[in-house]
Amino acid sequence: MTEIIKGMDISSIIEEEQCGARYYDGGKEGSLLEILKRYGSNSVRIRIWNNPYSDDGRKYGAGTNDLARALVIGKRAKTLGYSLLLDIQYSDFWADPGKQNVPKAWQYMSEEELSTAVYEYTSTVINAFVEEEIAPEYIQIGNEITNGLLWPTGKKPDFDNIAGYCSAGVKAVRNLLPSAKVVIHLDNGGNNPMYVEWFDNYFARGGDCDIIGLSYYPFWHGTIEMLEANMRDIGARYGKELVIAEVSSGFSMEDYRKYEGLPAGQLKGMATRDSLVENVEYPMTPHGQAMFMERIMRLVKDVPGAIGFYYWEPGWIPVPGCGWATEAALEYTKENGPGGNEWANQALFDYNGRVLEALGVIRDFR
Repeated sequence: MTEIIKGMDISSIIEEEQCGARYYDGGKEGSLLEILKRYGSNSVRIRIWNNPYSDDGRKYGAGTNDLARALVIGKRAKTLGYSLLLDIQYSDFWADPGKQNVPKAWQYMSEEELSTAVYEYTSTVINAFVEEEIAPEYIQIGNEITNGLLWPTGKKPDFDNIAGYCSAGVKAVRNLLPSAKVVIHLDNGGNNPMYVEWFDNYFARGGDCDIIGLSYYPFWHGTIEMLEANMRDIGARYGKELVIAEVSSGFSMEDYRKYEGLPAGQLKGMATRDSLVENVEYPMTPHGQAMFMERIMRLVKDVPGAIGFYYWEPGWIPVPGCGWATEAALEYTKENGPGGNEWANQALFDYNGRVLEALGVIRDFR
């Protein structure tokens, strides 16, 4: 078997650094990408939002990952020998099963116009990376599109439009960068009936991809046994490669509010609430996190067609000013907030930016 992808989604890296994040390995400060490379990481995933700014130019935060920033991250990663997975979300901010907002510039387009926009935008992204001589190896069309993309016209159960929009993005990849592999990515990796329904409908409408991507968070998406059973089934059923496109687990349930320096009303709090982790197999400790990742890597090695994983935001440690949404973003999404950090206890560095045990397990796994 070839070396598995030991990937990292480090989309917030520039904003983290600007807000004062520092990373340490054995007491010595270093860059996040260089440290991760020393610990066996070999691929980087970068999310791309169309226009993550308000009309008056205020940033939406959470990395503010427009194309220009993605190019900067991509250059840094390629210089160190990483491969790239571009996560093109076709939205101005977070896209996931609960929200798939049409970019502001596309709001009044028809279905046909939206398909054209997807093709043209995907082409723009690809051409920008090729021109910088950092062509990606993998391109993801949409993000966690379990319930569709480009709502409301591309919302499940309208699989005709879902497949049409995805196919426009896939066509751009095939035409402009045929060497790249296309990823179609859903959430809830332990839910086999959901994957079968989705991909049966997608492929029945001429949908295309090389790799099926799955998100797996143990506090949301069932047991690891459920994840494995789903991967084995869909790999055999559809004959596609598989990647766990997002995965993480926590190392602590200790509060980190003092690191963010925010008043109580602006703290988001952990995504992993106590009630969610009560039945999680691996404890939220540094060793529990390490054993979870060892299990995930064994699963990838054992499941036919599985090629690797991407740990989601290993460097998103708690620093003032780097949360999941700014005030401008909350105005745009019409969500109540607050917009602080909800992921710091699932990073691969502790709250002070020091390497955790899981990174050593990732490095040493063969």
